[in-house]
Amino acid sequence: MAQGSSGLDAAGLRAAFEERGIRKVKLGGFDVDGLLRGKLVSLEKFWSSVEKGFGFCDVVFGWDIGDQLYDNASVTGWATGYPDALAKIDLSTFRVLPYEPDTACFLVDFFQSSGESEGKPHPACPRNLLKRVAARAEASGYQPMFSCELEFWVFKESPESLNEKNFRKLEPLSPGMFGYSWVREGQHAAFVHDVMDTMGEFGIEIEGFHTETGPGVWEAAIRYSDVLKAADDAALFKTTMKQIAYRHGLALTFMAKWNASLPGSSGHMHQSLWDSERSVNLFANPKDPIGLSTLGKHYLAGLVRTAPEVTALYSPFVNSYRRYVPGMWAPLTASWGLENRTASVRVIKGPGKTAARCELRQTAADLNPYVAMATALASGLHGITHALELPSMTQGDATADLSLALPSTLDEAVRKLRASEVARELLGEAFVDHYVRTREWEVREHRKAVSDWELRRYFEAV
Repeated sequence: MAQGSSGLDAAGLRAAFEERGIRKVKLGGFDVDGLLRGKLVSLEKFWSSVEKGFGFCDVVFGWDIGDQLYDNASVTGWATGYPDALAKIDLSTFRVLPYEPDTACFLVDFFQSSGESEGKPHPACPRNLLKRVAARAEASGYQPMFSCELEFWVFKESPESLNEKNFRKLEPLSPGMFGYSWVREGQHAAFVHDVMDTMGEFGIEIEGFHTETGPGVWEAAIRYSDVLKAADDAALFKTTMKQIAYRHGLALTFMAKWNASLPGSSGHMHQSLWDSERSVNLFANPKDPIGLSTLGKHYLAGLVRTAPEVTALYSPFVNSYRRYVPGMWAPLTASWGLENRTASVRVIKGPGKTAARCELRQTAADLNPYVAMATALASGLHGITHALELPSMTQGDATADLSLALPSTLDEAVRKLRASEVARELLGEAFVDHYVRTREWEVREHRKAVSDWELRRYFEAV
């Protein structure tokens, strides 16, 4: 059952559970890195938590992507004893994974459980962040519509073999640079159709699924929807893809750049604002040369002008910036262009009024959909609120103008974010402070590492 499609209350859910033979429930929420952290609970535990919520150890906001504890976090830590946060179940997120037909799945939002802020949204909860920004848009009569295109690399490997090989010399699902391949789709039909069918039954509609250029790389275009569902769909797509791959004896990665000699993995975000009452695309202006309304141009200006300051929110990891190199189809400048895939924002006119939209090409597949969509939407609304002037449109190669350069390392991006008053205004002091601390930790952890490149280059030469 797709999210939001049922409108079921607790009584309706009981009937749906009985009809479908639901015997267990998965409850989970996404952390700052975009990982789904959750647990399997009994029906009794679920029903007791529907109204009041349940405790969930707030260490999920106190450790990193590898479960190492931050030494600089302030929202939790040894000083507070890692208490429980309050997790509240969003009943509209009810889904059932076809592979586990007796188990219901729900997403949760995290709230503070004690002190003066008891009952308020947890400052580190990405889904609550997006809800707050979306509510701001809706209060102005806008319905934000978003979608993601995600690329990922598939290998004939398992979690065990990945570790045994130290993530080197991996066997791809198929060899060769074979983009948009009808042949590869047919050769891997069982896997491909399982992806399409499973995602559809899980409430995630895939509009297009095809190979990209590279051995074993695929791209999925998820259908657009309101921004919260779009983020849920994108985040759950990444988690569910790993489960599907495992069932086929495969492994995959959404890393921005897993191999230095191959293209990176994009995670483009399409976005527009609609009239919440009339379901009309507010970006579209067929009489305009680029197809955008004044409101759409102000939104676009917000995306472009804030990009250098908020890059760390779009590109959260050290590896994200391995993709920002010339010739790899990743934007290097804060720029925009009409149907220009070298710019950080591509304006798409489309064949009709409903298609006008902005495609943010800066993000990679390693994005946290909640954080990235909240950042993009808030930036666009900032452009509308302040009637920001749209910079000149880029003609030709947008990567050539270094005066518009985006941050090229996570360290640089974090410094810009830390100093950004705009980011704190748009996303809140508490969230930005926590996020900056987590990315500073990520930078420090990377500095400890010694890479293969360093060993080959320096071991005998110095």
